[in-house]
Amino acid sequence: MVHLVLVGLMGAGKTSVGQECARRLRRLWIDIDELAVAIAGRPFDDIWADGEHVFRAFERQAIADAVARPHPAVISCGGGAVVDPDNRRVLREHGIVVWLRANPETLAARVGDGEGRPLLAGDPVGALRRLAAARAPAYEAAAHVVVDTDERSVDDIATEVVRRSAAEVTP
Repeated sequence: MVHLVLVGLMGAGKTSVGQECARRLRRLWIDIDELAVAIAGRPFDDIWADGEHVFRAFERQAIADAVARPHPAVISCGGGAVVDPDNRRVLREHGIVVWLRANPETLAARVGDGEGRPLLAGDPVGALRRLAAARAPAYEAAAHVVVDTDERSVDDIATEVVRRSAAEVTP
């Protein structure tokens, strides 16, 4: 079974593009952050207050649960999910991983002042530049396909994601 997995930094389009791809493919859409919160049974802010490592443990479980589903789904991962080598391996084994890539200025414009996003506190553009530099090797290692999302509509991005991910599973 092959899931369609979307990865990338916050603001890259994982949610909006994921929902559109799920609609087009008639698949369930799974948001890994939401699933991690459901598994934890408490709000994101409470989990994060206990430390990023606590959230990442719930995220690992959410990924394992999502890829174990019996029908192919569209899975939108949190921005840091693929930093963990085990998560990268599991996602690549069970799906076509698409890296939605955008420059930090585009990402910052999409996420605004970063409210509700602890990693962006104070300086969203600077934080996104640092995160992009630090996480690029993990995204590259995880991805079967890279789709740039700068200055593109959700419809246009989803069209490319569906087309290119289908090409990855066809010999």
